[in-house]
Amino acid sequence: MKTTEIRNLSLDEIDLKEKDFKKEMFNLRFQAARGDIQNPKRIGAVRKDVARLLTIKNERKRKNA
Repeated sequence: MKTTEIRNLSLDEIDLKEKDFKKEMFNLRFQAARGDIQNPKRIGAVRKDVARLLTIKNERKRKNA
């Protein structure tokens, strides 16, 4: 997910996306532990997406404070 897409979302939508990505991250780590992960690079991509979401969320909170 690109930062421009994230910046167009509301805080509630960002929270939902964050929850979805964290759930996906859990499932990917579980698959990796079992050894049947299809795309191991997806773990890194999801981690970066979560980081982008949290960064933009924190920027908005600091801006509003």
